[in-house]
Amino acid sequence: MNLETSWIIAAKDPKVIMRKRSIRYTLVVLPVLLAILFPLVIRFVLNKGTVIPAPVLTGLLNAFSFFFVIVAALIPTPIASYSIVGEKVEKSLEPLLATPTTDGEILLGKSIAAFLPSIIATYAGATIFMTLIDNETYSTLGYLYFPNWIIGIMLLFLAPLAAVLSVELSIVASARVSDARAAQQLGALMFTPFMGIYIGAEIGLISLDTNTLLIISGILAALDLVLFRVSTATFRREEILTKWK
Repeated sequence: MNLETSWIIAAKDPKVIMRKRSIRYTLVVLPVLLAILFPLVIRFVLNKGTVIPAPVLTGLLNAFSFFFVIVAALIPTPIASYSIVGEKVEKSLEPLLATPTTDGEILLGKSIAAFLPSIIATYAGATIFMTLIDNETYSTLGYLYFPNWIIGIMLLFLAPLAAVLSVELSIVASARVSDARAAQQLGALMFTPFMGIYIGAEIGLISLDTNTLLIISGILAALDLVLFRVSTATFRREEILTKWK
């Protein structure tokens, strides 16, 4: 596999993908909206004079932080789906598939093109979130809550692994359907298990501590490896070139 070829593909894709207004909005609006909304919720509660015990407040902040893992899983879906199905519909994929590049080089290039913008947007939103939260909670906690090990594991392990999983699932979906919207809907299934983890944390079924997060990271890493094999096996350039209408 020629990594230089994959980087060339990855560098080309954003120029095509970013023409879609919905993708630009997803990349920018979603992370920033969450980064501002959660601190506003904390400000509203504290300004009402509500006394929140420190353990309850920190648990709430950890739950809010997990949303950036959900964001990392959600954002790559339209990008990865459009990079294959969308380009096929717009007749811009065939020239690439007709080149001597291998399937692995194409998949890696398109995966990088979906992964990097998504993780950068996630990190940007998380940075704004941590800054605003520290500003709102310092007087209550008496110290800067962020950064800490909890959000460190979320951003350095969970978020990238979730983004990779989303990209691979979207590629698998894109290889089996010929409509970008259908591929996005299938890829959006990534949202469900992460929301389940969040709800479980909110109702006390699981604790978002370092051990739990590392276990989830290990499970995601294993799933990433499995889906990588599946995505490579299901990508058929000949079928895309000859059977997709």
